Formats: sequence, C-alpha cells, structure tokens
Amino acid sequence: MKHSRQRSLILETLRQNPCHPTAETLFKLVRQKDSAVSLATVYRNLNQLAANGIIRRLDRLDDVVRFDHNLTKHYHFICSECSAVIDVDCGSVPDFERQLTEQIGLAVESADIFLHGICPNCLKHKSN
Repeated sequence: MKHSRQRSLILETLRQNPCHPTAETLFKLVRQKDSAVSLATVYRNLNQLAANGIIRRLDRLDDVVRFDHNLTKHYHFICSECSAVIDVDCGSVPDFERQLTEQIGLAVESADIFLHGICPNCLKHKSN
C-alpha cells in the first residue's frame, strides 16, 4: 500500500481514539487537524487499511460499521446504555477456544465475541 499523508493522519487519529469510532466520527476528528480531508477519503482509506490487515473493520457490533486499531486477539463489550465499545482481554475467558476444541471437537480459526451489558460508568450513574 502506497504511503499518503491523509492515510497516515487517519490511522494516527484512529490510534489516538480507541473507542472503536465510526467513519463519520473519525472524519470529524480528522477534519480538526486537516480541513481538506473529505468523508469519502476517510471511508476509502479505512477500507484500504482494513483490507491490508492494518486495522479491523467491525461490522457486527451494532447498527454501524466501526474500526479498531487493536489487532491483538480480544473480545468486545458493548454498553446497552451509552453504546461504548470496550476491549476485553481474551485472558478474561481463559482457554475458551481450547475448551471448544476439546469438548465439542470444533476447530476454531477465528472468533469475534461481543458481550452486551452496562459499562462501569453507566452503572455508577444508575446507582446515584
């Protein structure tokens, strides 16, 4: 993939905002740094970065496509109150894939696990 200043800016902005932003959210953040970047440029570059394995495209979190710069193996927690998306370390569910292999005989090649519930911030607000 050829280097471009705009692609670098988009990737840097994504890495600075680990909230799993949508293209539209990322566009607003990028525009604060470079007003010449268009929404189409953001979409095109995000899709190219995802196609080249530099970022992840998350299609099944909620009703919109989100992007994740974290390529390490992890799951996602989606808050049903505020829609925050939080990375969950796979160590929280140790040996999940191994257990599936041993108990059921499945050969897991990849896993996208989405947990739904209420995040700590929303729980704190509910209790007040």
